Amino acid sequence: MGSGSTELRDRPRSAVRERFDLLVREVAKFGAVGALGTVVNFGVSNLLWHTTSLQAVRANVIATVVAIACNYVGFRYFTYRDRDKSARTKELTLFLAFSFVGLIIENGVLYAAIYGFGWDSPVQRNVFKVLGIGIATLFRFWSYRSWVFRALPARETVASAESFLDTEPERPRPTHRVS
Repeated sequence: MGSGSTELRDRPRSAVRERFDLLVREVAKFGAVGALGTVVNFGVSNLLWHTTSLQAVRANVIATVVAIACNYVGFRYFTYRDRDKSARTKELTLFLAFSFVGLIIENGVLYAAIYGFGWDSPVQRNVFKVLGIGIATLFRFWSYRSWVFRALPARETVASAESFLDTEPERPRPTHRVS
């Protein structure tokens, strides 16, 4: 067994490592955009809670909608900028639909805390807001990645298919004798 067999054996490992590295970068970018959206969400909700007479969950819904708008820009032009852009209307529709589900999750947790358990102090609101955002974030990451910002065909898949063609053994050419 020469170095060629070692190279073949290491290819799956390096492909797995490359996919893992891509996922780590995607999670980091998603987290950066999400962190900014969370700051916007908390800022708007706390501003509304302390300066208006809106009910807590209504104010939080407004804050979540503002954060969703900020997040779309961040996801489209930063996190998923290399993804398919051919169907923007469909992408935006799916983004809004899945964001709405995330909004229900986030605000459902806050609603249950306030109206189900009577936990309505400013600290309790923020604690349950964190919990709701956390659960909704897991859902959003999965749905945005799987359905909204679809990946283009993987370049490494094409490259490995082409390299397979290059490593195929040559077939002997038939020789024709002219008599």
